[in-house]
Amino acid sequence: MKNISGFSVYSSLIARLADASCIIAAGFVAYYFRFGHEPELIERYQWMMLSGTLLGSIIFSACGIYKSWRGAVHVVLVKLFSRAFLILVAIIAAYLFFTQTGERFSRLWLGYWLILSFCFCVGLRTVAYPVLNRLRKRGKNRKKVMLIGNKKSCMPAVARLKRLPSAGFDVVAVRTLSPEPCISFRDIDCDTFDPQRDVKMVVDEIWVCLPLSHGQQVENVLNVFKSTFANVRYMPDMREFLLINHDVSTVAGMYLLDMSCSPMNGNARVVKEIEDKLLGLFILMLTLPVMLIVPILIKLTSNGPVFYKQKRMGWNGRSFNMLKFRTMPVDSEKGGVIWGNANQKRTTPIGRFLRKTSIDEFPQIFNVLKGDMSLVGPRPERVQFVERFKHEIPGYMQKHMVKAGMTGWAQVHGWRGDTSLEKRIEMDLWYIENWSFWLDMKIFYLTVLHGFINRNAG
Repeated sequence: MKNISGFSVYSSLIARLADASCIIAAGFVAYYFRFGHEPELIERYQWMMLSGTLLGSIIFSACGIYKSWRGAVHVVLVKLFSRAFLILVAIIAAYLFFTQTGERFSRLWLGYWLILSFCFCVGLRTVAYPVLNRLRKRGKNRKKVMLIGNKKSCMPAVARLKRLPSAGFDVVAVRTLSPEPCISFRDIDCDTFDPQRDVKMVVDEIWVCLPLSHGQQVENVLNVFKSTFANVRYMPDMREFLLINHDVSTVAGMYLLDMSCSPMNGNARVVKEIEDKLLGLFILMLTLPVMLIVPILIKLTSNGPVFYKQKRMGWNGRSFNMLKFRTMPVDSEKGGVIWGNANQKRTTPIGRFLRKTSIDEFPQIFNVLKGDMSLVGPRPERVQFVERFKHEIPGYMQKHMVKAGMTGWAQVHGWRGDTSLEKRIEMDLWYIENWSFWLDMKIFYLTVLHGFINRNAG
């Protein structure tokens, strides 16, 4: 049987050699940029380049850069390279500082070298991956896959791989654990699973496609293929679950399937905190004149406090007092709190204007600086309504996996006020699943562009 793991080893080795060549080449180019036509490379620069190459190879491997990226989203690979080079820069800087040898190297050369190394490594893959994808579309460097499960669980994998020929996988056989009609699997060898026959089939990949509830059957199939040279993978059928930020994690040496997890962990949480604090202070300075004028107008046009506090539910189900400029008379909620119908609620003389322009939301910047809220995230709901909606709307509680925001993906698309709550939750969950710093910046930009004044605000 074909040894697929050997091919993977060779691919990884080629990638390592290519990266090493990129880092060394970047060192020479940086030296030329910095020192021009000097006769030869100074020895200490040679040692720095060699050390950086060896250290880079270790860091790249630890960051998961050399695993198989066949069919994967390569934006993730660029993020891993960014993280790896930040680690490499930190280690080199620490070495130069503690050994007091920094003055022996040109800082300009170090900057050129590391930036060019990153560009060369990423650029090489930018050229290589499209070439590999074209070769796979033409039938080169492809892998044969056998699916084992049932018709319902195998069909999505077949359809997906047919839509993505550049991934390089061909489903050549489907094996069902119970007799089923195979009309749906055209041009594919489909039959009932026979352990004695199928264990001898020459394929590169074996994917077990079964729901989590079929644990015993999964174990039985894995036992049949425990001696195979092919890559054996388990693809659980989890379409019935509402998954958020799903992935595979290793915790204390144990493999865990992340079914529904917050993206706000590790570096992401730090980035989000910095974003909120720095941008929050900037927004506070910009809006300070308005924040000083509005309280005066509220006092002149109605009796009662300037601010209105509402108990809202935030991150991980913790409640907090959300601030707003008061837009309603002080006795407007004596009869009880009713969800929706914002346009029918009584307002102060200036309250309607404050709502339509979203100026009444400005004091929430203090919630952001305090840490109760974020600038961007799902809008928080009152605690009493959360208790109601969590039983009525699928996935409602999952929006509390991140901090509530002053604005969000749903709001910039017009889903606010008395619009569909189901659609808002759908967009909130999409935001959590796809969160990134740049997505936050896009939402913030769209809010500034056309998100303040909205016909659904209220």
